[in-house]
Amino acid sequence: MDLAMVGLGRMGANMAERLVRGGHRVVGHDPSAEAMAKAAEKGIEPSDSLAAAIDALPSPRIVWLMVPAGPLVDTLIGELEPLLSKDDIVIDGGNSMYKDTVRRAETLRERHLHYVDVGTSGGVWGLQEGYSMMVGGETPIVESLRPLFERLAPAADKGWGHVGPSGSGHFTKMVHNGIEYGMMQAYAEGFAIMERKDFDLDLHQVAEIWRHGSVVRSWLLDLTANALEKNPSLEGIAPFVSDSGEGRWTVAEAIELDVSAPVITLSLLERLRSREQDSYGDKLLSAMRSEFGGHAIKKG
Repeated sequence: MDLAMVGLGRMGANMAERLVRGGHRVVGHDPSAEAMAKAAEKGIEPSDSLAAAIDALPSPRIVWLMVPAGPLVDTLIGELEPLLSKDDIVIDGGNSMYKDTVRRAETLRERHLHYVDVGTSGGVWGLQEGYSMMVGGETPIVESLRPLFERLAPAADKGWGHVGPSGSGHFTKMVHNGIEYGMMQAYAEGFAIMERKDFDLDLHQVAEIWRHGSVVRSWLLDLTANALEKNPSLEGIAPFVSDSGEGRWTVAEAIELDVSAPVITLSLLERLRSREQDSYGDKLLSAMRSEFGGHAIKKG
């Protein structure tokens, strides 16, 4: 199949390369000249503009967006609309908020264009291992794209699926990332407890033991073992944990649906806590304890 990949960062470039290796033709576009040059080395045809990328494709055109969620997606869709024709397909493989996806699909449908959302997981390992993809959109359109999904997935019949209508792919990926927050937090807390105990445990060894036969084995544990092998003391790593938004959206959705989700919620709050270098709230808590009970205040 022929398609344009817009956004040749770590995910987009690797996905494009995996498709090229599978015999598909990929025209790539990215504002970074360096990214374009690297992509060309992998067999991806560079295009210096969206218009040129679209012109290089047969009809119906397939344009796959791999860009950060948010306004940039709307900007690109706005630029693409006058370049596309009836029955062309736009795929959003980023982590867009599913409500935005539903809105975009409805807007493009009015213009006789198709919008497919692909919640994509796999990170930097996807090129080698394949990607997990949760696909939302119209059934005939998704079926027409099957060869792309089968090539990108770990296997043609594993790791991907059409989960529902427009928005459902990104919704499912949002919840996937919320679960990921909780799993990562549980591992982090468990290893922190073991690190504090005076048994002088080799945490990399423990991780390796758990990787085989244990009920807590997972790919995240595999990656944890890799990290501990490279840097057992985690030297040079600041205790600052970022978030990309999906955990927040998952918690908000749980509240909206009246679903109790304490693990995901607390894992998000722990990430926020990690960024507090000088917590006003903790200072005030200490001051209150001193006021009502005369408890000592640790000077800072």
